[in-house]
Amino acid sequence: MRVTRVLQAGVAVAAAVALLGACGGGGNAGSGGEKKLTIGIKFDQPGLGQKTGTGYSGFDVDVATFVAKELGVDAKNINWVEAKSADRESLLKKGDVDLIAATYSITDKRKTEVDFVGPYLVTGQDLLVKADNTDIVGPESVNGKKLCSVKGSTSADTVKTKFANQAQLQQVDGYSQCLNGLDTGTIDVLTTDATILAGLAANQPGKYKLVGKTFTTENYGIGLKKGDPRKADIAKAVEKFYSSGEWKKAIEKNLGAIFKAGEPPALTEK
Repeated sequence: MRVTRVLQAGVAVAAAVALLGACGGGGNAGSGGEKKLTIGIKFDQPGLGQKTGTGYSGFDVDVATFVAKELGVDAKNINWVEAKSADRESLLKKGDVDLIAATYSITDKRKTEVDFVGPYLVTGQDLLVKADNTDIVGPESVNGKKLCSVKGSTSADTVKTKFANQAQLQQVDGYSQCLNGLDTGTIDVLTTDATILAGLAANQPGKYKLVGKTFTTENYGIGLKKGDPRKADIAKAVEKFYSSGEWKKAIEKNLGAIFKAGEPPALTEK
């Protein structure tokens, strides 16, 4: 009987260990005992977050990879998923991702739904038009024009509310659809952050141009589920990203041709 009880206890412990290993998502150990993370990024933003034939590239990808390493997660154990603008809060709330680094502007409204660490990059909203366009010279000249932005972004609302309430707004799932619209003439102008637009323009030299008049301030942060206990550790990781010089290296590598590095911004959310 004693042997039987010992065997039963051993089975129960083994089952409990197996159950614990199966629970949870990102940040937990995989079958090989290594920690893993699921991170949301953009897939269609050259210089920031882009899915390529060989993997993923961009400034947001480099930030997230550095943070993951500081949390004990090797780059090969990161599961990258697409975080479209309209889906970011939902992905975090449902636990489908551990964190999001996807040109995610910190706003008071979003802070009621998710937590942020940042800003790790500061930019401003601008306009993108075809290279031969001479009609649109600023947000005020968008009245009566066909304006494109992506769903879940605040960019188009800003233009309509503050500058051009007669703009014909079209919201789509991705920036590539806006670019297609510019090419075919069904869209006159695309609006979002200058860094995003500059990356799109640089990807097809001579085809598009930035108007070059930023009219907002956008603070990019790393998005987390509300109350995530890793927030302080992620903030420390971002500060190390700054102090190690990796922030400036990542800027120069991904955005150097279109964005002056300067100094990294102070973290206001940490």
